[in-house]
Amino acid sequence: MPRSAPRRRLLPILALGATATLLPGLTALPASAAPRQGTGSGHAARFTHQTPDWQRCGADTPARFRCATIKVPLDHRDPAGATIDLAISRIRAGDAGKRRGVLLSNPGGPGGPGLDLPLHLSEHMPASVKDRYDLIGFDPRGVGRSAPVNCGLTEAERQWPRPYKPFGDSVRWAKTVADKCRARAGDRLPHMTTRNTARDMDVLRAVLGEKKISYFGVSYGTALGATYTQLFPGRADRFVLDSAVDPKRMWRKMIQVWASEAEPAFARWSRWTAERSATYHLGKTPDEVATAFWRLVERADRDPIVVGTEKLTGADIRVLLRREFFTVRSAAELVVLLKDAAAGKPVPGFPSTPESSDNLLSSLWTVLCGDAPSPRDPETYRRDSVRDAARYPLFGDFASNITPCAFWDRPVEPLTRIDNKVGTLILQNEWDSQTPLSTARGMHRALKGSRLVTVDEGEGHGVAYGMAAGPADRCAQDTATTYLVTGRLPAKDVTCRATPGAGRPQPASPAFG
Repeated sequence: MPRSAPRRRLLPILALGATATLLPGLTALPASAAPRQGTGSGHAARFTHQTPDWQRCGADTPARFRCATIKVPLDHRDPAGATIDLAISRIRAGDAGKRRGVLLSNPGGPGGPGLDLPLHLSEHMPASVKDRYDLIGFDPRGVGRSAPVNCGLTEAERQWPRPYKPFGDSVRWAKTVADKCRARAGDRLPHMTTRNTARDMDVLRAVLGEKKISYFGVSYGTALGATYTQLFPGRADRFVLDSAVDPKRMWRKMIQVWASEAEPAFARWSRWTAERSATYHLGKTPDEVATAFWRLVERADRDPIVVGTEKLTGADIRVLLRREFFTVRSAAELVVLLKDAAAGKPVPGFPSTPESSDNLLSSLWTVLCGDAPSPRDPETYRRDSVRDAARYPLFGDFASNITPCAFWDRPVEPLTRIDNKVGTLILQNEWDSQTPLSTARGMHRALKGSRLVTVDEGEGHGVAYGMAAGPADRCAQDTATTYLVTGRLPAKDVTCRATPGAGRPQPASPAFG
């Protein structure tokens, strides 16, 4: 696949939101072994009886933000075996008299570091929540400061998603990534799973001396939270899942849904843009607007379009716009820019964005491939890509293409089946590129005690507490706050009207966020 620079921007990882940065100057801190009482944990005492040695996270972070490291089993089925470090963080509740417990959090991914998430949430959560909970963050196993998996992937090998043509190149890429990960971290790969991360959360619960935990998880973090409710239903207190994965689609079908759901998003964008033809000049009817876009794709396939220092092929444009079409104004502006660039007019270059790290992509594949088995025969992927390129022309060939999971060792445990009645609150924008409304409804069906808050015409990935790219939807966030403060779920599902200005596009992050 020809190299093009906006690749860093194109990577549509599930959802890191605005928080995916490691703390500068953070160092690993030891945990001592003083006993903790009254946790009701079934984990080995060597893990639950740790007392974290809380230290200031860094010289440039607030003194109230503390970090530590605890030990967890590499393989929870063998607690007497090898251990790994889990980096954790905490901001204590603001009012000891109102304190209810701890609120763990995860920003998405898989591959998203969560150590600094309490700092981010403390800036966006109201005092009524912060007074009641210690805000707890952690880097999931394999990520950041928690036994990070680094496969030694080159920049080219970190490029994903990829179109299926030429398919032989895709097969070689997928096998290379799998082989490198196996060579670098083969003994750890089987255990870097969502199921084991949920078990780590329960060790952390016990270490903190809590009988239950509350939780706020975004995108991939909703799968992690749901897994915890399934494994430890009696220890789940108040769980808020923002922008939800469908547990029955984990994981290949979650990627494929990006293609099927991009088509109605594209149709909506075409209608919206046609209604504003005087502004964007892309066409007066939806068909004219759609044709203008596809002509750009065809032109770029013949002769790449130059934007700044970058040359974009038609495949580049499709993967770049797939996510943008869910935020109509942003997509219209970007298509106009590409149209002007194709005509030789001066246009601004793409903003500089951080390059995706080896750990980000390595941990992404480690979780996606370690959680659930994928087809082994490359022909399955070639056939599906050809079929879906015709069914979903915007993104079908990308979404069904082969991945390293085709060459990964088989998972050592089955994927956790989510089917319980634990009370949870699910927040979901109607137009979400990474976890579409259909997948949130799938989570709602699996969690039979849940309530679903849908933001009608809400755009973008992430809804509440600073996880949206634009302003939070006030109705949805207030519903979440009421639940976290009082424990009362809405009597029935809720539909909110989108907050004007919310849902602006956000930078690309790991797969689901």
